[in-house]
Amino acid sequence: MPTLPQRSTELEMPGTLEMSPAGLYCPAGGFHIDPWRAVPRAVITHAHADHARSGCGQYLCLSTGKRVLRERVGGSARIDTLRRGEQVRVGDVDLKLVPSGHILGAAQVCVTHRGVRWVVTGDYKLEADPTCDPFEPVETDVLVTESTFGLPIYRWGDPQDTADSINAWWRDSREAGRTCVLFAYALGKAQRLASMLDPSIGPIYAHGAVMKMVRAYRDSGVRLPPIDQLAPATRRAGGGRAMVIAPPSAAGSRWLKTFGETQVAMASGWMTIRGVRRRRGFDRGFILSDHADFPGLVQAVEASRARRVYVTHGSTASFARFLCERGIEASELSTRFHGEEGSDESDVDQPAADSDSPALPDEQADEEAVEETS
Repeated sequence: MPTLPQRSTELEMPGTLEMSPAGLYCPAGGFHIDPWRAVPRAVITHAHADHARSGCGQYLCLSTGKRVLRERVGGSARIDTLRRGEQVRVGDVDLKLVPSGHILGAAQVCVTHRGVRWVVTGDYKLEADPTCDPFEPVETDVLVTESTFGLPIYRWGDPQDTADSINAWWRDSREAGRTCVLFAYALGKAQRLASMLDPSIGPIYAHGAVMKMVRAYRDSGVRLPPIDQLAPATRRAGGGRAMVIAPPSAAGSRWLKTFGETQVAMASGWMTIRGVRRRRGFDRGFILSDHADFPGLVQAVEASRARRVYVTHGSTASFARFLCERGIEASELSTRFHGEEGSDESDVDQPAADSDSPALPDEQADEEAVEETS
């Protein structure tokens, strides 16, 4: 059985990829993957703030993600794209981008050098999502995988059942004359939720941070129901019939108090943990994530047939240990990515000081998950 290495900022198989002060670096290609500071050349898995930093000299992303990445890094940034599965030669490596199913334009980065292939998954999910291309498994020699929900307690249900529950909650709130406020990350989750809503129930509104990405999705060809942006001084949106989609940091803010009587909910994988919803004061919690659940992570790793796996951001120690127990050589790799916690807070135009409901750190959620399974 493989022994589990200690947490490390280094790769035990250097050559194709290595860790640098700016993050994961490919010396043979002269580029970084999702750097956490400005670099000359950046290959981007997706446009969430912890993976796409502004100020880089040149960006490369999947073609479907160009508009959302432009919203993230600014109008003057140089952004080049690859089509799904298109392979190019960059320096001394072959590079291609394959959909990861996380959000619009999200990709796995496949790098081949001297006959050895590495795949960096970025964030991913295996569930179907009408707002983005589905995850495609890639066989590889070395896999760098996320593990945001890398504990066995995290198992998602059917997304259609979640959609039915959200729409039923909206109908009940409408009958009571209460505005529904549904918190979700402004990029990806908010648009996925919008696609799940039944617009016959009432009008759909969105926070300005969400609408910015709604426009980018529509400009990219994604079909969404009618959604209106809320004016700053809006009161009792839609006469108590509306659904309002807002980013998590708007929870507890002065902005939220302008709607009068509300029903407030959060859509997140963290809603698996009962204490999270109670502590943050949500009326409802809907389990929906743009990350793979535990079985999905295992399925993706096994489908890769990787002989070496590095586990990053999330339940790294637990998931790496689990893989080792299954005979897969795996270890933790320290990065600055955040998974589902805080993935797009820079999209939020509501000052953080207005909120009394901070995001839940991965470690705290994992501790509560362990308690619930013990």
